[in-house]
Amino acid sequence: MELYIFDGSLEGLLTAVFESYHRKSPVVKLVTEASYIPDVFQSGFQILSDREKGKRVWRGLCKKMGKEWQLRFYKAFLSEQPDVFQHLFNFSRYIIDQPAGATENFAHRDVLAISQTAQKVHREKHRMEAFVRFQKTGDGIYYAHIEPDFDVLPLLPEHFQNRYADQRWIIYDLKRKYGLYYDLEKTEEIELAEAPQMSIVNALPSDVLDPKEQLYTLLWQDYFTSTNIQARKNTRLHVRHVPRRYWKYLSEKQG
Repeated sequence: MELYIFDGSLEGLLTAVFESYHRKSPVVKLVTEASYIPDVFQSGFQILSDREKGKRVWRGLCKKMGKEWQLRFYKAFLSEQPDVFQHLFNFSRYIIDQPAGATENFAHRDVLAISQTAQKVHREKHRMEAFVRFQKTGDGIYYAHIEPDFDVLPLLPEHFQNRYADQRWIIYDLKRKYGLYYDLEKTEEIELAEAPQMSIVNALPSDVLDPKEQLYTLLWQDYFTSTNIQARKNTRLHVRHVPRRYWKYLSEKQG
């Protein structure tokens, strides 16, 4: 078994697949540079990310995978799970080596693992789309911050561009320290020099909020309270649909 060390990027992972064929490596253990622990008994092969090599592998995979599986592959990568890189590497080798249709073999452990992981990421994406609450800043930008279990930001632009096409907005991932900024024409990744800290009451300090923002929050909280029928309250069912870890994003849960 050979040990491959890569930078943790998707391009690096695909390059590792390319090198495994080029080097004729039958069995490969793939680790990131961040998790690699030097071993005097086993030297690792350093993978240098190469865009062209990565593209060649991806084109080969796309010939065997439909659009749905291409998206599953990407979603699984965004999960950041400790074992997902190895599953993706093994999956890539398996799909390339087999006839078309191998993606439907859920008896294969890597096919099943990728499918299950992608589904978890999809659920997290859906919850972020449902639970994100924007606050309007003094300069007219709508801001929201999140701390998702998985790196779902790359999956969110289409939904929010369509839903808030006439508003400038920022969605910032506090855990991964980058965000999305929509300027009414396009969405791009940004990094804030000093990202706001998560607050129980407000995402942003009151001095940077639009003067009417706190009023809007209070009105929404009053509306939520007035429409909530205590006699029909079912906390267990509510938590099933809105897990407690997402309550910090919801203004109706504050106060």
